[in-house]
Order: sequence, then structure tokens, then C-alpha cells
Amino acid sequence: MSRTTLRQVEVPTEVELKVTPSEVTVKGKHGTMGVDIADKAIQVEFDNNVVSISHKDSQKSNKAMAGTIQALVKNMIEGVSKQWEKKLEIQGTGYRAQLNGRKLTLQLGYSHPVEFDAPDGIDLEVPTGTTVTVKGIDKQLVGQTAAEIRGFRPPEPYKGKGIRYESEYVRRKESKKKV
Repeated sequence: MSRTTLRQVEVPTEVELKVTPSEVTVKGKHGTMGVDIADKAIQVEFDNNVVSISHKDSQKSNKAMAGTIQALVKNMIEGVSKQWEKKLEIQGTGYRAQLNGRKLTLQLGYSHPVEFDAPDGIDLEVPTGTTVTVKGIDKQLVGQTAAEIRGFRPPEPYKGKGIRYESEYVRRKESKKKV
């Protein structure tokens, strides 16, 4: 069984953390985030730049919620101090990306370009024509946005063309042969 709530989360000096009975708010150089604590059995304490999260009783659901709240607070602290980042690579002849303001235009072998509007809180960068970087303070939103962009043309196993994560390995298949 996991003992995540026994570990304490350290807060860097450049991050401000505010704890109320129903909410935890984190403010840093990249923005502000908050998480609601809906369960009254979860207790959050903050002193000496350390956040400790505990549960009042030993019900399984309260233990799970305490671990979830701790993971969310830890991810918020890292997000507002450093930002979360996902890199995507585009592979294929003629496949490329271009950024126009907050709109990402992708040429992916279709008869028309694919356009994607970046959601609020997400910064898109195109350092080269075949690389897209998704940045933001919300870990879930960064991952969801990267998955949506990847979903326009996932990597296919025969030629390896498509959009893939930077460190993703695509297992290649042998093509079908006539006998």
C-alpha cells in the first residue's frame, strides 16, 4: 500500500502557498493555481516551507483522497515554478507545423491544413518546422493538449510517419508481401 501522505512536500522560497479549510492556492512566477478540498476528512498544514497532508480517519477513500490532494499540490508547485512541458516531433515527407499567434497550423498529408487553437493557459512553440513544444502550469492540461495535437496524425507502424512524443518509440512492422 502506498504511503504518499507520509511524505511532505517542500515549497521553494519563490512560491507562495495559501491554505484555507476548503482550498489550497499556489502562486509563483508563471501563474496561480488552486485546488478545492471537498472532503472534510482531509487536513492540510503548511509551516516552515513544508506542506503536510493527512487524513483524519483510516477509511480507504480518505487515504486515497489525501494522496490525490498531495499529488495535485506537488504538481501545482512544480508547475508555477518551472512550468510543465511536452515536446512533439512530426515525421513524414512534407509534414510540418507553423504557429500563427495562438493558432497552430499543421500540414499532415491531408488535402487541407489542420488548425488547432491553443487553450487558455497553454503556450505553443515551434522551434523548428517539425517540432512542437507545449508549455503550461497545469500538468493535466499540458498532457491533454499534447495528446489532442498527436491525435491529428498518430504515428503509424509501417513507415513511422505521424506526430509522436519526443521520447516515444514506435515499433515498426514489416509490410505485407505477395506470395
